[in-house]
Amino acid sequence: MTELTGNEARTRAKELVEDIDITMLTTRDDSGNLVSRPMSTRRMDENGDIWFFTAEHTKKVDEAEADDEVGLSYCDPKAMRYVSVAGRAGVVHDDALMRELYSPSLEVWFEDGLDTPGITLLRVTPVEVEFWEPGQNRLAQAAGMLKALVTRDTPDDDIVRHAKISY
Repeated sequence: MTELTGNEARTRAKELVEDIDITMLTTRDDSGNLVSRPMSTRRMDENGDIWFFTAEHTKKVDEAEADDEVGLSYCDPKAMRYVSVAGRAGVVHDDALMRELYSPSLEVWFEDGLDTPGITLLRVTPVEVEFWEPGQNRLAQAAGMLKALVTRDTPDDDIVRHAKISY
């Protein structure tokens, strides 16, 4: 496994988060159960904060306000790319940032666009981000796996790229 560190790891984490887009946001409900729902990522900024649009009066917002520790799980199984984020969530009211991050595709959920009553931003500030992805193209990766099967040896170290980033 190839370990990425420093700016290279942070840059790659940002690329993966923004490219995979849909994540499962996990909060804790009133009974202490973990509850997940899909969210569309708007951006991961230079500080590592990950931004989403949401309606202010929802269970996910209530849960995040009651316990701000949340998880994000990004999964792209076809490309074998995965990102896990442990972070803290908060609601942010910032009209300028909302105009910057908004796109017409959000009108599926927000019928009146930015004029939708209660529309707001949810920010997840990472505490730790971890990702895994192929370290080679698919053909080289398949050849490496086949070689490992035939030789009964472990795959080459560069078959998977990995990073664990603390913020």
